[in-house]
Amino acid sequence: MLLDNFLPNEQVKSVLMIKPEELKSRGIKAIITDLDNTLVEWDRPSATPELTSWFENMKKHQIKVTIVSNNQQSRVKLFAEPLGIPFIYKARKPFAKAFHKAVEMMNVRKEETVVIGDQLLTDILGGNRSGYYTILVVPVAQSDGFMTKFNRKVERRIMSYFKKKGLLSWED
Repeated sequence: MLLDNFLPNEQVKSVLMIKPEELKSRGIKAIITDLDNTLVEWDRPSATPELTSWFENMKKHQIKVTIVSNNQQSRVKLFAEPLGIPFIYKARKPFAKAFHKAVEMMNVRKEETVVIGDQLLTDILGGNRSGYYTILVVPVAQSDGFMTKFNRKVERRIMSYFKKKGLLSWED
């Protein structure tokens, strides 16, 4: 069914709940993650101390991370460079090109990679259609940028359908 493309493989409250040991036990070697409202609020310029520790823990366990964002270069670079994390900006998610480029950059296989994001219409749809394991996180902030506000309206309808079917359990 068409809506299945929007259904994540997994859902968690925060990226901080994603543990490298669990990923490794499933053969995962790499993470493609969204930035805004997935890692930090869309208007927060840099990583929180908890998030910095999370990145360090992934690195310690040899799990590679690449940020794939639809945002502008200046935004993504300001966040990613101090952490030494590779990134792709203006990714045009849900299109597959940036996901494939990230996997190439990390020198891993699609089957060894998870896609993490807070939006069904970009991160989850793009990851699922490209054949990745997808993890949906609760948005970090209640506010969004302009385009995301539109997406969230559509998303709420899809989520309510999934909730009724018992496919997603989600806190608003």
